[in-house]
Amino acid sequence: MSATGDGGPPARAKPSVGDVDVGDATTRYLLYGLLPSWFVPGVADWVMHRRTRIEETAGTKESLIHSLMMAEVGIPIALTLRYEVNPLLLSVQLGGAAVHEATALWDVRTAVESEREVKPLEQHIHSFLESLPFGALASLMCLHADQVKSLLRGGRGDPDAWRLVPRRRPLSRGYLAGIAAAIGTCVLLPYGEELLRCVRTSRGNRKKDENARSDAARWSAARSGKGR
Repeated sequence: MSATGDGGPPARAKPSVGDVDVGDATTRYLLYGLLPSWFVPGVADWVMHRRTRIEETAGTKESLIHSLMMAEVGIPIALTLRYEVNPLLLSVQLGGAAVHEATALWDVRTAVESEREVKPLEQHIHSFLESLPFGALASLMCLHADQVKSLLRGGRGDPDAWRLVPRRRPLSRGYLAGIAAAIGTCVLLPYGEELLRCVRTSRGNRKKDENARSDAARWSAARSGKGR
């Protein structure tokens, strides 16, 4: 006799909180929550740079630092989306997070020394951009505690510890395409515009300085000629 009492298949119990796979839930949080939300403070930070006219203060130097920071975060993310988490990938992620933090300090110092006003709102945005990599990394390390242990042992006994291994369950092409589109729209496009704006302003300022020096030289030569 089935649980339904009619000879049919037994009724399937609804999943309870205790039936939720924490690993799957954390993975979904990383893929569909934390990673997409990363783009929001990134765009907000670009808006703050534009409002404070970065091209007229810190200029190209600070904009290039921003590009460096994006590479320090972007490369580990790209590798994580395509390859299995192992000691090699964890080392890349930890190294990227550490270097990103050091570059963030360099970035703020460069802005302050250039007299670009870093407003409290921009500082608050920076707190998100700095904390999100550590939050993602902590979640990932909890998901792959065995690989953390392997890293601490130097990968001994694991022939795949120090090579990139393609994901056993590849992410869908649709998801990867969506992330790539978001990166292009929210990262490459605005920060590429920022760098281009800074380069153009820098060239314009150099041209003005050259013209001013040329005018000063002509004026000095003219005065010298009159004094003879």
